[in-house]
Amino acid sequence: MNELINSSARDVVTRLRKKEITPSDLIDAAVERIEEVNGVVNAVPTLCVERARERAGSVSETALLAGLPILAKDLVDVAGVRTTYGSPIFSDHVPEASNFLIDKLESNGAVVMGKSNTPEFGAGANTFNEVFGKTVNPYNTALTCGGSSGGSAVALATGMAWLATGSDLGGSLRIPAAFCNVVGFRPSPGRVPHGPSLEPFSPLWTDGPMGRDVADVGFFLDAMCGYDCRDPLTYDSPLKSYLEAGSEPKAPARVGFSADLGITPVDPEVAAICAAAVRQFEGLGGDVTDECPNFTTAHDAFQTLRAASFATLMEEMLAEHRESLKPEVIGNIEKGMALNAADIGLAERQRAALCAGMAAFFKDHDILATPCVAVSPFPVEIRYVEEINGKQLTSYVEWLALTYAITLTGCPAISVPCGFTEAGLPVGLQLVGKPRGETELLRYAAALEAETSLSKAPIDPKLAV
Repeated sequence: MNELINSSARDVVTRLRKKEITPSDLIDAAVERIEEVNGVVNAVPTLCVERARERAGSVSETALLAGLPILAKDLVDVAGVRTTYGSPIFSDHVPEASNFLIDKLESNGAVVMGKSNTPEFGAGANTFNEVFGKTVNPYNTALTCGGSSGGSAVALATGMAWLATGSDLGGSLRIPAAFCNVVGFRPSPGRVPHGPSLEPFSPLWTDGPMGRDVADVGFFLDAMCGYDCRDPLTYDSPLKSYLEAGSEPKAPARVGFSADLGITPVDPEVAAICAAAVRQFEGLGGDVTDECPNFTTAHDAFQTLRAASFATLMEEMLAEHRESLKPEVIGNIEKGMALNAADIGLAERQRAALCAGMAAFFKDHDILATPCVAVSPFPVEIRYVEEINGKQLTSYVEWLALTYAITLTGCPAISVPCGFTEAGLPVGLQLVGKPRGETELLRYAAALEAETSLSKAPIDPKLAV
């Protein structure tokens, strides 16, 4: 493996600034690695190498990312680059303009070199679609990598990129990070410009950074965040960089841990691994409690608000392209179209109560910790988890409850690698911070990362036996 591939994003950017290497050197290394491993895992279906080389030639080494090549999730438009959203409806779509996130990243010296695979329109947490097929887990290629930012997580885990974008509605950044032993960060709504969108005031969808360790994720968030007049939720970047926060571990004084948030069954092995990881904070002087806000209304609130969002965004597409949409997407849209004002009003009141509960919890806790996912990676042919510990689930997204419950609160959340199952599969711990509390959350995550000491080096895919 090229030594550049093994380096962190911040280390290669330091070398770019010193002119020890060039963006072309990094593009060459990434393309070589993609050619080596992508055929096995199918994480990077689209490359735009010539565009990357052209743009790299005009990037100053003083820019924040200094010409670092990145991957963009195939839900975000990149001008002049095939962008399919994982849908056969858009299989040949080439947008003329980039979305807000790509504009921000390129203004800060990022060079997009390709697109990472995603489920159709990001619906579901198993990365497969009718355009490019399935993306598999690098720790066992018979298993799912999670989703919907699955291609990004796999590319990072196998060394095809130093940084990759993700997006998150019900856990799409956090779940694949947990399944692939990388870090995924869902920031507070408005922290990162999102759009253009038919729902510019919605706090459900966020874009965010993915990387191999906490400091790299903080570094990437620096390049993403900031005010954009086109997104009414955005606000100015903080005075202190997120890279600095991610490089300064700090133990939380008080952590609340719940293996299930009181709302879902959880695989016992996953729960035990996460409970052991949380106890690392006790060794740093922190107090770990079993206190947790009341999330019992999260299932109904999330599914209503999510359905309403799908109807807003995709009602016209359903009318025009029903035959080309997967059944889960059709179901989401139709559920949203069937809602009435009373349904949405109840969901909004439930969300308000969840936010109030989190505010009360954070009066005497620094973070809430949970497993990121209730199960470990499962066979990729299974579209979604239907039962856990013998309990039948009621919808195709219910197995994502530990992440979508947090989405409703608007709090930032990060998935940090915390261990492996006996089968050698990664497990991620979800840490949740106060609203707009990204700085402290990164410091707490860095403290946990330092204690667990899990390897961050890229791996070669482990073929299913």
